[in-house]
Amino acid sequence: MTRPVVAIVGRQNAGKSTLLNRVVGQPKAIVEDRPGTTRDRNLATVAWQGVEFTLVDTGGLEMKPRSAIDREVRAQIETAIREADVIIDVVDVTDGVTPADLDIADMLRRAGKPVVLAANKADNTRLEIAAVEFYELGLGEPMAVSAHHGRGVADLLDRVVALLPPRPPAAPEPDAIKVAIIGRPNVGKSMLLNALVGDRRAIVDDTPGTTRDAVDTLFDFGGQSVLLIDTAGIRRKGRVKAGVERFSVIRTLRAIDRADIALLVLDATEMATSQDAHVAGYIQQAARGILIIVNKWDLIEDKDAAGWTKAIRNEFRFISYAPVLYTSAKTGQGVDKIMPQVSQVYRERLKRLTTATVNSVVQQAVASHPRPRSRNKQLKVYYATQAEVNPPTFVFFTNDAKLVHFSYRRYLENTLRKSFGFDGTPLRMVFKTRGEE
Repeated sequence: MTRPVVAIVGRQNAGKSTLLNRVVGQPKAIVEDRPGTTRDRNLATVAWQGVEFTLVDTGGLEMKPRSAIDREVRAQIETAIREADVIIDVVDVTDGVTPADLDIADMLRRAGKPVVLAANKADNTRLEIAAVEFYELGLGEPMAVSAHHGRGVADLLDRVVALLPPRPPAAPEPDAIKVAIIGRPNVGKSMLLNALVGDRRAIVDDTPGTTRDAVDTLFDFGGQSVLLIDTAGIRRKGRVKAGVERFSVIRTLRAIDRADIALLVLDATEMATSQDAHVAGYIQQAARGILIIVNKWDLIEDKDAAGWTKAIRNEFRFISYAPVLYTSAKTGQGVDKIMPQVSQVYRERLKRLTTATVNSVVQQAVASHPRPRSRNKQLKVYYATQAEVNPPTFVFFTNDAKLVHFSYRRYLENTLRKSFGFDGTPLRMVFKTRGEE
């Protein structure tokens, strides 16, 4: 099931990113937030009061009438409002009500979406009292918060969770490998889908999916049902400011949530962009399998696949386990290699190891590499076990889970991969202190 989406909107410098960082910085609120994808965090999957949701910062939105980017800014605000389940409208209590605040509030009232009004930068009692001025916006009671200091943030999240729609029972999904085709516009996603299924007569269905602007295609591959989810393209950043485009990935995120495996399609005639890295990071965060598909390979004269793969590995270091395939959806070159590779990655995601097998490898790894320590305390790993599949999930029982830093986690992950494979899929690794539930 897809998580509900909470969008943080507001004008520039109101403290939207500070609020997101404050929320994900609370250890009990964060579900998963892996390093290595991008320096500017703009999205996180979090939980509050046992409810998971995706929190998105829409970036620095500046309402400038008659400016060159005015139409783009408004379009992105409207997209954020349309796609989100709940909106947090962040205003600056030190500035009072501004024309931009009034403009955004007008959009929110007309949209009819649940809104939580966060009067930010209320760092003291005097400023908390000043928050009442924002009743003028007509969005209900302003909540005085200080994202920088954390004041009022817990109460804000309580209200957000109370407004989230109840999660309906999961719609029955076909018993199939679910594959999302992901990428920027014009990289050839739809043509790739047609190339994958166009020469097969066993197409079962072709109907609108649960994700807006996505189309599901169910077909048979060697006796295995496969559901292809074709998504709307992620808009490329142009002349508008970076923050303006951030919300355009939400439709893609919803498709990724439904999938077992994502095909990240790149255009061989263009360099990989930061947006590609963002989306690869989302796929990793969701713990979905991933294949990198370099499309339009027919347009490349110097087909040095080894050199290209090295460059791609350098660009996407955090998903070094992802297979890289070179295709031309137009000519059909390399397309026949995709589904066998998808099937292989799916098998890797379902691979289950015995506790004895895992322990043998882990204990050898622990014995042969310096263990983290803090003062007089050194990490001990008592035993490890595989708890789940799809994705493969490993639980390590230790004397103190707080001693496990990122580099040691990566070392253990690399050891598991070297011993057991798991090509194309992230591994979830959970470290527990002995005695924890």
